[in-house]
Amino acid sequence: MLEGSCHCGVVHWVFDGRPESANACNCTLCRRYAALWAYGFEDERIRVSGPTHRYVPGDSLGFHFCPTCGCVVYWRALAAARDGRRRMAVNLRLAEPQAVAAIPVGRVDWLHGSGSLPPDGRHVAGYWV
Repeated sequence: MLEGSCHCGVVHWVFDGRPESANACNCTLCRRYAALWAYGFEDERIRVSGPTHRYVPGDSLGFHFCPTCGCVVYWRALAAARDGRRRMAVNLRLAEPQAVAAIPVGRVDWLHGSGSLPPDGRHVAGYWV
């Protein structure tokens, strides 16, 4: 189990198990947030608590951040999938460094709309510099 929270501790997330990887996205929003996302489904592998404000830049995702300190904590799909589950991702940068350091990071190029990029061998710890 992994845990993370915003800087002030008002918003908290739990990720059951260990994600196989994280994603670094270069879309216009994620590159500004500098988030490393670990994916799952609401109330399955991912549970969140605490009040958030939400920014909805389009018609599919809501980005949730702490109303006190401003940290981007997670994103959640606006609608459930056909199976009733709702996709989410938590920001691994809000976890303790030693707990997530060895998780491999995939890269996603949504800035140019091309999807996944080849892995470059980095892990979460390689994004802290």
